[in-house]
Amino acid sequence: MIAILVAATVSLLVALFGTPLFIRFLVRRQYGQFVRQDGPTAHFTKRGTPTMGGVVIIAATLIGWIVSAILTGSIPSVSAVLVMFLMTGLGVVGFLDDFTKIRKQRSLGLSAKGKIIGQGVVGITFAVLALQFPNENFRTPASTRISFLRDTNIDLAFAGATLGLILFVIWANFLITAWSNAVNLTDGLDGLATGASLVVFGAYVLVSLWQMSQWCQRIDTAGPSCYEVRDPQGLAIVSASIMGACIGFLWWNASPAKIFMGDTGSLALGGALAGLSIFTRTEILAAIIGGLFVIIVLSDVIQIGFFKMTGRRVFKMAPLHHHFELSGWGEVTIVIRFWLIAGLFAALGTGIFYAEWVVG
Repeated sequence: MIAILVAATVSLLVALFGTPLFIRFLVRRQYGQFVRQDGPTAHFTKRGTPTMGGVVIIAATLIGWIVSAILTGSIPSVSAVLVMFLMTGLGVVGFLDDFTKIRKQRSLGLSAKGKIIGQGVVGITFAVLALQFPNENFRTPASTRISFLRDTNIDLAFAGATLGLILFVIWANFLITAWSNAVNLTDGLDGLATGASLVVFGAYVLVSLWQMSQWCQRIDTAGPSCYEVRDPQGLAIVSASIMGACIGFLWWNASPAKIFMGDTGSLALGGALAGLSIFTRTEILAAIIGGLFVIIVLSDVIQIGFFKMTGRRVFKMAPLHHHFELSGWGEVTIVIRFWLIAGLFAALGTGIFYAEWVVG
């Protein structure tokens, strides 16, 4: 428990006091945000605001995680290392995208092909490694079974280990792409994605802590409803580090934002969420815990699909938060109400997770 508190506190402090230093660096280099011309006109005033703030989120998370391990004398778990690899790797892809926007003075960064290749290399490497490193109980960080609250009976390795590995790589990369794009779409208003993320990762702190207390490898507490996961404590530390980094960054990212996280932050946070859902065996439950992200993605899908079929739009603009902007809602009002929705979804998902254990 001390390691979790240390990780959260250190990452919070690093993000809180490190962000203004990074802002000054970005201002000196004139690394500012470019705004899409077809967006709400109110966003034109944000042009030039420093971006790539995800660098601070990733750095703060890594520092909090490492300092926690050093001060508590614990060895980082394989699962934690892999989640941090996924988060950092996707953050690098996002950084290249953000830097391309700045260098070419436009609102479009890497080409779609370049982005897919970058995400694919990181995602495939993560997925392959996730099925390696069995512990003394022959349990690997990930499982080839599709999971909801735990592993279900749907096993991707139904026809052999090789096919199972291939199908798992496809499934894991679908989750990684879906969550990274979901957080990226949500990052459209000051503090929206950061606040929603800290709520979601806070929920995963609770999920991981409960799995740690009811872990099947803990002989003193293991019962018929114990959890067959690999490294719950390591995942709780990672979740706490990310949550702390988001809190510290939100101080500067809240309206009026002094800095944006950019694709560097949104891809990293989405990747971390995907990794945690895979390793905690809550792949489907994550869609409830991160329900706000799902709604925003669906609004974009509905808008595009309906327009292609009928030539008309369902929303004034997608993603959903821009629809409310054009409907006259203030930016702060939208962000606060969406944070509340994110909190309700996170509470619902955590409640379902706990209720399953009680019933079991």
